[in-house]
Order: sequence, then C-alpha cells, then structure tokens
Amino acid sequence: MTTWITICDTCKRDDWYELASISSDGEEMAELVEKHAMGRPVATRRVSCLMGCTHGCNVTIQAPGKITYTLGGFKPEDEAASAIVSYAEMHAESETGQVPFRKWPQGIKGHFITRHLPLPDD
Repeated sequence: MTTWITICDTCKRDDWYELASISSDGEEMAELVEKHAMGRPVATRRVSCLMGCTHGCNVTIQAPGKITYTLGGFKPEDEAASAIVSYAEMHAESETGQVPFRKWPQGIKGHFITRHLPLPDD
C-alpha cells in the first residue's frame, strides 16, 4: 500500500506577488519534495489547488485505509521538503497512518491543518 504525498503546485504565499517570482511557491515545493522522495518508499503527485490557500504551501499525506493529513504553511525550502518526506515515510510504516508526536520531524510541527479518518469499509 503506497503512501502518497500530494503537493499543491499552485500555492502562493502572501509575499509571492511582492517577490515577482515566475514559478509559484507550490511548484518550487513540489520540485523539492520530489527530489527528497526520490528512491524512498513514498510516491508523489502534483495537483492544482488543495483549496488551502490561506495555508500555502500545502501537502496531503495519504494511503488507502489510513488517516489522511493535510499540512501547510511551509516555505518552499529543503528543510521543509525533507521533513515532509520523512513524516510520509513514518506514515507509510504505521498501520493506521498515525505517528507518535515524539517521532515527528521538527520541520512539520505546527503545520498540521486537517486530519481525515479513512472511509469505512462497505
């Protein structure tokens, strides 16, 4: 069962317009997360808009039958991308998707936005 990191590639932080950047913060974050995930037991995908615009940059960590988490408020930086991928690996190793707080990488603490329980079996 694959744990996926879904990265919003259209996220723009509040100062994006002032910086006059060509690419969105989400595109930059996606590139960093993809780089850090390469060769690791998680998969990545991009999506245009996770509808968390006030929390950009946003990512979702999910796998079938496990709790899904949406995280945001990241700057598109190596440290954040590395922490996201490390957390996703722990999510993958967990039977339920829950990871004890004491094991969380420092770079994701304070970035959780939502938690969604898995859908019930029919």
